[in-house]
Amino acid sequence: MTDILPPRDHPSHPAVDAASTVSALVRARADEAEQTRRLPADLVAALTDAGLFRLFVPTAYDGPETDPLDGLEAIETVAYADGAAGWCVNIASTTSTMSWYLAPEWARTIYGNPGNVTGGTFMPNGRGRKVDGGYVIDQGRWPWGSGTQHCQWVNCGVRMDDGTFQLAFVPADEVDFADNWFSSGLAGTGSTDFEVRDAFVPDGRSLQPGLTRTHVDTPLCHYPNFGLLAAGLAHVALGIGRRAVDDLARLATEARPAMSSKPLAESAIVQLELARAEAELSAARAFVRDEVGRVWAAVQAGRRVGLAERARLRLACHHAAATAAAATDRVYTVAGGTAVYRSSSLQRCLRDVHVATQHAMLSPRNLETYARVRLGLDADTTLL
Repeated sequence: MTDILPPRDHPSHPAVDAASTVSALVRARADEAEQTRRLPADLVAALTDAGLFRLFVPTAYDGPETDPLDGLEAIETVAYADGAAGWCVNIASTTSTMSWYLAPEWARTIYGNPGNVTGGTFMPNGRGRKVDGGYVIDQGRWPWGSGTQHCQWVNCGVRMDDGTFQLAFVPADEVDFADNWFSSGLAGTGSTDFEVRDAFVPDGRSLQPGLTRTHVDTPLCHYPNFGLLAAGLAHVALGIGRRAVDDLARLATEARPAMSSKPLAESAIVQLELARAEAELSAARAFVRDEVGRVWAAVQAGRRVGLAERARLRLACHHAAATAAAATDRVYTVAGGTAVYRSSSLQRCLRDVHVATQHAMLSPRNLETYARVRLGLDADTTLL
């Protein structure tokens, strides 16, 4: 079999090289992550040491300040080895963009330590009240805490008694983690619910999303935050889809259908679906990479990214994830009976990619938002 892989769209970067190096361990620990419903400790340590949980921390806080195209390719590379690990890398690294907005003394405390990992959720499920020197989170429970069990700091959305919204950072030892992550896919992400009660948050250790300005003035720190999160999620789906397509190509040369003397590769329907999946996946990847690059060029030029550009980026992110799922469906369907077993990577790819598409940032609502912005209609652009 001849591998036909898409060429790199730019020279290799240390973050991509680090992701490639750690991918062997990622793949080796994938089964354990699936069974225990969280990433194994040695894998967390390896990903932390490789700097893959803090790709977007600025150099001002001793971070790598990885540009979006390279950082997203690193995320995709890990997701190719295992979707759950890629998901956790994306969540932690896109959460690390909060270092742009935190008060500098707290940004250095939380993000200046390369051993610290952060994660959490923006959902305003907590209730807080102002006190001297900060505020207290009386209580709150948040779902979808991907990777939070291996974090040192957990962030969570809090609705304050004065009606404002704060994104708070809480030390992990003040967080209670539920054991309720029983999912069809991305099982190894440990996306469990978590609770916080009676936690004091000092002034400066939180921010107001959409209102707090960046404290670091570099091009990366002006990239649309939610756009980067959505692009990271899309690249996780792309990595999973690429793994599925490549694994079908390998399987087809080895497997023989029941009652057949010819390998699966000789099947016309297998050839057709493999080619369609390849074309669709590669085209979707090119679209989202192009939009990420366009926004990055605007930011580097010091130009504010307009609403139409943000909407188009999110359209590309949704399309990439949806196409990755469709491509995975194609190759799984023609792979035959071996794909249904837990030992097959194709069934894990199928489950993982469909859970990935359920994230709100990749929702089909992005189609409506894009169209309404394009047509000049009123649109809810809160998450753009």
